[in-house]
Amino acid sequence: EVRRAPLTTPDPVPERQRMTPVNPANLPRTFCGVSRRPFRDRVIHLLALRSHRKPELLAHLQRNGVTQKDRDSLGNILQQVRSGVCTSNFSLFLFFYLKAHLFQDIQKDWSGYSGRDRRTLEIILSRKAAASENATSTS
Repeated sequence: EVRRAPLTTPDPVPERQRMTPVNPANLPRTFCGVSRRPFRDRVIHLLALRSHRKPELLAHLQRNGVTQKDRDSLGNILQQVRSGVCTSNFSLFLFFYLKAHLFQDIQKDWSGYSGRDRRTLEIILSRKAAASENATSTS
């Protein structure tokens, strides 16, 4: 049995324009309100949820839009907001944690947080509050 290509029927509306497929990667990106917030605040609010390595932190920031100027300033911002001292040239493999005193500046209703992120943040902040209460009651 020989298969034949189906016969094409002429378009009943010849002036109809044919749509070509669009690659989403080529579309201009529109970002949510988080990308309009100060870059330092975005880094702080990401580090409040959990520790990050520099490449994964940058990848997360890029998903919400990041300028080249912001990318270039990430190292300086991490120097200001991360805890611990980095004396190694292998900073790509180090985890960055948020300095303890910056947790008081965290906005629980940050627009970049999902519902799950907000619940996680509640747990983190309550643990930090309990730890600070224990530290002050024992001294």
